[in-house]
Amino acid sequence: MLQEARVTVEVHGTVEPRFAAVRDAFAANFVRHGDVGAACAVYHRGRLVVDLWAGLADRGQGHPWTRDTLALVFSTTKGMVATCALRLVERGLLDLDAPIARYWPEFAAAGKADVPVRWALCHKAGLAAVEGTLTLDEVLAWDPVVAAIAAQAPNWEPGTTHGYHARSFGWITGELVRRITGTSLGRYFADTIAAPLGLDFWIGLPVSAEPRVATLIPAPEPEDPSVRDLLARLMGPDTLLGRVINGPSGLFAYDERWNRRALHAAEMPSSNGIGTARAVARMYASLAGGVDGIHVLRPETIALARTVQADGPDAVLGLPTRFGVGFMLPPALSLAPAPTAFGHPGAGGSLGFADPEAELGFGYVMNQMQLGATGDPRSAALVEAVYAALSA
Repeated sequence: MLQEARVTVEVHGTVEPRFAAVRDAFAANFVRHGDVGAACAVYHRGRLVVDLWAGLADRGQGHPWTRDTLALVFSTTKGMVATCALRLVERGLLDLDAPIARYWPEFAAAGKADVPVRWALCHKAGLAAVEGTLTLDEVLAWDPVVAAIAAQAPNWEPGTTHGYHARSFGWITGELVRRITGTSLGRYFADTIAAPLGLDFWIGLPVSAEPRVATLIPAPEPEDPSVRDLLARLMGPDTLLGRVINGPSGLFAYDERWNRRALHAAEMPSSNGIGTARAVARMYASLAGGVDGIHVLRPETIALARTVQADGPDAVLGLPTRFGVGFMLPPALSLAPAPTAFGHPGAGGSLGFADPEAELGFGYVMNQMQLGATGDPRSAALVEAVYAALSA
């Protein structure tokens, strides 16, 4: 139990002695970095060596975070989506250098006939902002939003630069999976990745799991009025960043709306994965050398996934980012992972990654969102403690 400045947290779970410092960092996050409810899991050489949880799943109701509490992880979901696409690549069903229109003919509209799959998976397709006016029901229904993407012109000339496709990444990749397999991305993930690995993770949450979902707490507004004004200008509805992050049609600001059942039940593959830290870490452990004899992707596919495809100033975020095939790479991935890591962070603070050289799979989930364009100090403290344990 750690107590400081009248903040007290009781940490539950297990940690192997070598990784005891991870438990200390996890507890400190509640005292020093504002965690309300959270979980962290680490696999090393295929073994679960850290499995921790603490705090409140619902601050208003006082419900504790338990071993099986689920959390919405936003773009940490993209790692699951990328893994689905790469399974199709290694089976010869999806060609990264083929035009998207080969699999999805309607996509050829408005000058997009030659945009290759590879560009969609590394944020160079020029379709970061979904154009047109859509209702929430239309977006959650899938077909209307993918039809809008297929019909629109690019935001910039595809291939000339990269910019974070915060939501469209999932719909484009998901529609490719659907056209190739005949099933939705959420179903494909459930059948081919989650089921074999036994993952407590969904893209499209069943109603039976809804009571286990932690209540998301939006990030507090900055106290400094000048910072608030700057964010309003950067994220305004007429800016590319605002249209991407809050779009389509300004429907998806990061607030309490994400606690609605409708947003959990639909498939939004860039944004609404829900699961445990243990599931995130286990999925990445399967990519970092295997877990329980299961290797979701072959080593050559993982090597491909980690090959830099886009690097430098991001046309959407205005910061340097680096992407492989579907995955974010250091130093953009987070504040702390080694250069050999690959994975994806999520808005507000969640993080999942694999490091094959260190044979690590890492997952951190939480319900208190925090602002931080360049990384989150909570996950950074945990990752630093993990690597320090390995080097001790």
